[in-house]
Amino acid sequence: MATKPPEPLAYSRLGQVDARTPLVIAVPHAGQLYPDDMLAAARLPRAALETIEDRHADLLVADAVRDGAVAIVARMARAYVDLNRDEREIDPTILAERPPAGALIATAKVSGGLGVLPSRIAAGGAVWRRPLTFTEIETRLALAYRPYHDAVAAALDAAVARHGVAVLIDCHSMPSIGGPGPRPRVVIGDQHGRSSDARYVAAVIQTVRRAGVGVARNHPYAGGHTLDRHGRPEAGRHALQIELDRALYLDAAHRAPGPGLAVARRLIAAIAAALIAETDAQAIAAE
Repeated sequence: MATKPPEPLAYSRLGQVDARTPLVIAVPHAGQLYPDDMLAAARLPRAALETIEDRHADLLVADAVRDGAVAIVARMARAYVDLNRDEREIDPTILAERPPAGALIATAKVSGGLGVLPSRIAAGGAVWRRPLTFTEIETRLALAYRPYHDAVAAALDAAVARHGVAVLIDCHSMPSIGGPGPRPRVVIGDQHGRSSDARYVAAVIQTVRRAGVGVARNHPYAGGHTLDRHGRPEAGRHALQIELDRALYLDAAHRAPGPGLAVARRLIAAIAAALIAETDAQAIAAE
């Protein structure tokens, strides 16, 4: 009897082998693998490192996968490597060696401590007890970062080959947004129109509103590197980032799944169905 091939260390691929639908879901920040060598290099305990996870965001996609979507779910922790950053987004203060000219890029995320390797987090300050070598960083990129993005790209390629179009949901969770006025519980990012046709954004917004949930577009989250890398509307690859309020699906401590998980899963599935329906409508219009 044939045995199932071992699961890649970097990610889990959920869904059927073929592209049953044009929809691909990426979940980059829900990984909970913390390698021993990383924990040894960290000055913060694992409990502090876990605070930057999109905790249990992988559970949100189960209904959409059941309905035909493919999902690429990161297994390695965000503290090990942040898959929603450019691999050059490295804080030079964590390096043991002088970087070659042009090897790094300075961004607001790097300045805030959340580059491709987090350097500082709110739950404890500096992450690492010692500087990291380029060899250590390259190991993380080769082991976890590049295989994950290769898998996302392959799933999108398969969808385009079968359906002529692909839509990517980059699935995240966010802290509750405060402030005056109605509170958005879902934020849709499309890089201010660069990563997706506006029709797909409109379909998502309409679906969320129909569910009675507050929604915002591009503020405060417009999308990160995943959209930059994989969203190419001119080539039939549309990419949206979806941020879901953690209070919708986690318990009060934001540590374990809460009573709202089933409803949140159905909302993600409804968003997925709306995007698939929109691709079908576009195909009919093009005939």
